[in-house]
Amino acid sequence: MALPFRQRIFLILVALTATPTTLAVIGWALSVRSAGPSAGALASLEEVGNSARTLAERVDTLRLSPGQRAAVRQHFAQVSNTVTLARRADVYLRYYTAGVAVVILVLGGLVVFASVRLAGHLSRQLSRPIDELVGWTRLIRRREPLPAGESARGAPDFDALRQGLRQLASALDAARQKELEAERLRAFREVARRVAHEIKNPLTSMRIAVDQVKRSGGQADGGSAMAVEVLSAETDRLERLAREFADFGRLPEGPQSEVDVVELLQELGRTAVPEGVKVSVEANGGRRTVQGYYDPLRRALSNLLRNAAEAMGGRGAIEVRVTGDGRGMAITIADHGPGIPQEMRQRVFEPYFTTKRDGTGLGLALVRQTLEAHGGTITAGETPGGGATFSIVFPT
Repeated sequence: MALPFRQRIFLILVALTATPTTLAVIGWALSVRSAGPSAGALASLEEVGNSARTLAERVDTLRLSPGQRAAVRQHFAQVSNTVTLARRADVYLRYYTAGVAVVILVLGGLVVFASVRLAGHLSRQLSRPIDELVGWTRLIRRREPLPAGESARGAPDFDALRQGLRQLASALDAARQKELEAERLRAFREVARRVAHEIKNPLTSMRIAVDQVKRSGGQADGGSAMAVEVLSAETDRLERLAREFADFGRLPEGPQSEVDVVELLQELGRTAVPEGVKVSVEANGGRRTVQGYYDPLRRALSNLLRNAAEAMGGRGAIEVRVTGDGRGMAITIADHGPGIPQEMRQRVFEPYFTTKRDGTGLGLALVRQTLEAHGGTITAGETPGGGATFSIVFPT
């Protein structure tokens, strides 16, 4: 069974810090072993001293000459002095060996104690942040929020890892939301395409029948004429609805071309809004074209201008500003109507969400779909002084 990460780190650090102590103990043992022969030499010198004393007791020095007696006395004195020095050296060696042993044991104990404490501290410093980060990865996998606040555990480098994981979790959440939204839009587009297909077939027959009744309207009474007008108006509305469903159900296709956005907005400012609405288009002289599909872009921008005109009741001013440089292009369309409440600014781009009595809820959803197909984004905000501002950004 594998040991936990913290225990493995602890054992490794203890082994690394205890190695010098082990080597010191081995060296002390070797030094004691090397000093062992000195005890055997002292015993030999003691035997020599005893033999010299025995010899001195049995030798008749009276029969020796003065020179021989002096030599014998000198020899006996030398042996006695050697034995005395050997005894002193033996005592010194014993105390020295014992002192070295005590010092080594004390230092070894201190080193082992310090190594265990240091290993425990380092293992905690390494294992706790790693365990915390592993726990964060489990939370990310389960799509649960990460703990709030800053953690002071571990080295400062772990803070960079925590920050990276937080950014990764935020990016994953955003990617999941975008994927869910894209999946929902795909479902909406499929439903819209089928609804448009189902509406068009009976609608064509109805339009033909209404046209035939209109051509023979001279013989119809007032009630029939009113019914024909109602049918004509409703079939027109159904046709417009079917067209919106069909446009929402398909993405732009075919080759792209350079579209002059400033020129397009100026043309729509003259043709897509009522006479009581004045559209001013201001450009900074930078980039003014995008690579895309002319008709879908025209429908999207026209839809935004018409919504702005309707929000102002058909009278007022719409300010359009186009700014472009090497990094991309930004377009703002600002009206001075009632504006959009904060809680609804994101929902207005959802399919089938509308605040109009006769709206389909596909206008702004189709605008966003078209802009995203061109790599752009759109957001809703507030116009200073009142009103709504739609901001479009095209990247480089």
